[in-house]
Order: sequence, then C-alpha cells, then structure tokens
Amino acid sequence: MPEPSKRYHVVTFGCQMNEHDSERLSGMLEADGMTRTDDVDDADVVVLNTCCIRENADNKLYGALGHLKSLKERRPEVQIAVGGCLAQKDRDLVRERASHVDVVFGTHNVHRAVGLLDHAAHHGPVVEILEATARDDNDAFPSSLPARREVDHAGWVTIQIGCDNSCAFCIVPAVRGPEISRPFGELADEVARLAADGVSEITLLGQNVNSYGRDLAVGRRADTGGADASTDDTWWCGERWTHDRRARPLFADLLREVGAVDGIHRVRFTSPHPKDMRDATFAAMAETPEVCEHLHFPLQSGSNRVLAAMHRGYTAERFLERLAAARAAIDDLAVSTDIIVGFPGETDDDFERTLEVAGEAAFDSAFTFVFSPREGTEAAAMTDAFVPHEVAVERYERLRVVIERSSRAANQRRVGRIDEVTVEGPSKKDPSVLTGRTRRNTLVHFPSTSPLRPGSYARVEITEARVNHLRGRLVGLVRPARHRTRIPVVAV
Repeated sequence: MPEPSKRYHVVTFGCQMNEHDSERLSGMLEADGMTRTDDVDDADVVVLNTCCIRENADNKLYGALGHLKSLKERRPEVQIAVGGCLAQKDRDLVRERASHVDVVFGTHNVHRAVGLLDHAAHHGPVVEILEATARDDNDAFPSSLPARREVDHAGWVTIQIGCDNSCAFCIVPAVRGPEISRPFGELADEVARLAADGVSEITLLGQNVNSYGRDLAVGRRADTGGADASTDDTWWCGERWTHDRRARPLFADLLREVGAVDGIHRVRFTSPHPKDMRDATFAAMAETPEVCEHLHFPLQSGSNRVLAAMHRGYTAERFLERLAAARAAIDDLAVSTDIIVGFPGETDDDFERTLEVAGEAAFDSAFTFVFSPREGTEAAAMTDAFVPHEVAVERYERLRVVIERSSRAANQRRVGRIDEVTVEGPSKKDPSVLTGRTRRNTLVHFPSTSPLRPGSYARVEITEARVNHLRGRLVGLVRPARHRTRIPVVAV
C-alpha cells in the first residue's frame, strides 16, 4: 500500500502579489506530490508567505510562528517555511526570533521553495535570500510556475516584478528589486492558456503596472537585431509597438491584447502610479469592453509638501487633473485609492488639505492607513518628525468619515440600476444569499432560490446601498460559468 502523501498548508499575509505567489507555492508543492489541508494541525509542511508593507504584517507573522512552535514541539517532523517580503527584509531575524523555522526564502527565489524544504529535511535549517532577479531566470516570475488557483474562474497574471520608484515610506523596491517586465508574447500566451482552462476574469499584477514594458521597449530599440528582428519585436513588445518602436510603456497595448483573448470577459489590474498614468491607458480602458470600469488610483496625501517628502512625483493638483481625465474618458468609472495618515512631518494644515482633496475626489472606496515606519526606508529615519500616534488616529477617524460619505453616496447612486455581477459563491452568514462583484468592483449580496456556480454572470437589480456593499434582486443569468469543476485525485 503506497505511503500517504504529505499534507501542506499555506498562509498568506499581504497583497494580491503575495496571494499570487501563494498560488504558485501551492502549485509547486502539489507538483511535488503533496496534498492541501485547511487544518494547520494536520499539515506536514506549513508555509507562511509574508508581506512587510505595514507593521501589522510583522505582528501577524510572529504571532503565527508563536502558535506553530507548539505544533513543532508535538510533531518535530513538521517543516515550517517563511517566505516573501518580510523574509527578504529580515533575513536571519526570522530564525533568530523563531528557531523552530526550517526554511527562510525571499521574493527572488519562490521557485526554490520545494528544493529548500528537501535540503532542510536532510541537512537542517536553511536561509536562502537572493539579492536580485535576473531577467532570464524565468522561474523567478511567479506566473511561470505551476499554480493551484484559489478561484477557478479568475486568474492572476504577473506582468512585472520590482519597482523603480523611491517612495520614502515603501520597502518594496528593497525587497522586490528593480522593475523587470515579462515579454508581451509570453503574457498573451499565458492569458490564452488560462482562458482555455475556463478562466473568464484576469487581474494583471505589478508594483507599477502602467510603466509595464518600458524596459522592454528600450531594450528592443537598442537591439538592431537580425533577420528575425521583426518577429522578436512582436514577441517582446507586441505587434502595435512595432509600428512606432518608441521607448514607451506598453500597458495600454497589453490591456487591448488581453481583452481580445477569446473567453476573457473581465480584465482588472493593480496597481498603477498616478505620475505614470497616461491618456493612452484611459483610452484602452474605455475602448476595450472587457476592461472593467474600476481604477485604483493611490493618492497617499493631499498635501503637496507631504507628497514631495514622500517622493511621489506629482502634486495634488496633478492628481485631480489625471482623475478628471480618467472619469471623462471612461463612462461609469469607480475609483478607489490609498491614503496614509500621519506621515512624518504632517501638520494639521497638511491633513486638512488631504481632507479637501479626498472630498473633491469623491472616491468610491479607499484603503486608509496610519503611517507605520518600515526599517530600511527613508521615512523610518524621520524619527524627529513622527506624528504622535493619538494625533494620527484622530486624523484617521476624521478621514474615514469623509471616505464613508463618498462611498455611501456612490453606492446610493446604484440603487434602481441593473448591474452585471460575477457570482463568487454563497454568503458565509446565509447560504441562501449569493455574493458577487460588479464590474466596478463593488460587493453585492442577493438572494437566489436556485444555485449559481461561482464564475457565473448574473444581472442584479440594486435595491439597497450600504457603505461597503450593495444588496440586490436577481434578474437573470447572463452566462454560466465556463470552467471545469476540479475533482481532487486521491491515491488509494
């Protein structure tokens, strides 16, 4: 009788990039013969995939490691691995604070996770942190690895890694390295494969998606090529680029290309940078029906003085001008944002300007944060200018009122409309109620007397507006889910 396969459990702390990395980690572990378990106490391998953007990520990691210590004491054969951004940043500190961890790996060697676990099983704990990713190291791009998607009808596609910006509060460039874009043709092929597997929704991922491909275009312009240069150009930069060969971002071209893939019904992306947002991107969003009417547009602060200290590369006036251009170009556009409260040196006047800009922008939703210093960033060294925590919290609450007011108003305007909703599944609180998302990325709850598979598209009349979601009435099915239901294979 064959030995039962090892069981693994992956925990994700962080953003959508981390979630996508976790799908790849799960895919590699299953390719190695392991099976997934949702019960951490039942796992033979536990992987914690970390983020380091905010302080609470640290707390979550070390809290989880504290709980895992008792598991390790009961079952010494269990392997514990820590990867991702926090592992990249803290390196040996993870093992120093949690000696029961077997493997520590960073953002540039996700592809090495299985090999490192095997090494640790035979030779003891290992820490492997690579300083950078090479362009020709295809395994380092998460989307080139095996995947176990959490949602069958939706897929993440990493279009670039790293970031070339120098925001004073952000640790990402230090842990993910400089921007490297994946070849245009490689991305188009990946989306086509996902569509053939029944995926109907694609989210394009990058730290600064609207700079995607600028490095590719510069590289191809510098390469005079040979007899097959035209073919190579198309593979690297797309067919549209070959007509002008300018050193420009290729994101607008990519949106059109992905939207044209047969079977893809919705295209989303995150995150752009306001300083790089171009009219070409707005035009591509407006002219490509598959691209959703949702733009995440991080403001961070409404004060020009604070924006300059953050090294954001735009003013509040420029931000509002770009926002107005987006709304003028794209009908029924929903806009979300990020705002940091209490950045070092932020005065009452600076914060009042943030309130004014947030009110004028009338965001549909926002992710608001109290500033938390991240070791290794410029802002973390501004200790003399730190805003008292109680002051930052008070400002945060005032900002929240402004954001909730505009969110409620935006949702109220949907009442009486019929929106297309992607069914995500039954509500956790009430199985008779389904949940889904509109093209504008708003959560909708609606009752249904008949089951609808996740990934189905339905027409829902909006009947009630709340701050963070809508309620509605099912009108009818637009299109059923296309993906095949996956049946786990169990060795007997």
